[in-house]
Amino acid sequence: MVADAIYGGVNAAVLTPMNADFSVDLDRMAAHCKWLLANGCNGLGVLGTTGEANSLGISERIEVLEGLVARGVPAAKMMPGTGTTAISDTVLLTKQAEALGCPGALLLPPFYYKNPSDDGLLAYFNEVIQRVGGSIKVYLYNFPQQSAVPFSVGFLERLLKANPGKVKGIKDSSGSYENGLSYVEAFARDGFEVYAGDDSLLKPLLEKGSAGCITAASNVNCSVGAVVYANWKNDKGASAQEVLSATLKAVISVPLISGLKALVARNTGDQRWLTIRPPHLPLTEAQTSALFTVFDASGITLPKAA
Repeated sequence: MVADAIYGGVNAAVLTPMNADFSVDLDRMAAHCKWLLANGCNGLGVLGTTGEANSLGISERIEVLEGLVARGVPAAKMMPGTGTTAISDTVLLTKQAEALGCPGALLLPPFYYKNPSDDGLLAYFNEVIQRVGGSIKVYLYNFPQQSAVPFSVGFLERLLKANPGKVKGIKDSSGSYENGLSYVEAFARDGFEVYAGDDSLLKPLLEKGSAGCITAASNVNCSVGAVVYANWKNDKGASAQEVLSATLKAVISVPLISGLKALVARNTGDQRWLTIRPPHLPLTEAQTSALFTVFDASGITLPKAA
């Protein structure tokens, strides 16, 4: 593991609760963040894919960051997603994250234009990093299934060389053990933090030197993830990893964000959690029933919300 990892451990890609008019419910979001930190999470990946960030406007994202801090969620625990298709918006959001006290920010590539060259990606990130300045650390978000823009080891080598001390790590949501391992083997020895975006890869990549995970399912399975992280060298960690992998299999058996919101709604007894911005839709009754059955069979005991 990376000894000085800023977000070392289990990080949730935090859900964003909505009001009936699809505005963000900051009170419920702050309460959920605090529940996550109290039940196994080391950090909070707010405003990511699971948080429906790309369904939120720039002003709304700023309101989320400011609102969470105002409600007592520690900025030092947050790694907000600040990557957009526009350099100016990415810079604005990243600067705001730093101003609020976030030590790092997670950046998608400029995903609208497909098949950019490594030279083009390098120019984009160099420009963003130069304009942001400051001390905030940049984490890259590798999610080629959604962005269609993967980060190669060769590209990362060039980016790290061009921006010494600025690019601290990567979230790998490729779902590929081999891809995550390639990042670990190339960069972890130099303090670069590799985070699995797939719960089933937490222990396997920890064994090779990763820093932990940033996952959607951590919204509900973070207590088990924490056991894996604390015990990845022993049988207790192996047993917990089996449960962790089973919970992931359950939550991806239905549309992911809707399913996670359904599980949180059940755990909190608050049906308002079912609200989700279009084009996403809530689960059907049949989907919900199937999800609950498979999730409960995973062996997890979900800590109750306050």
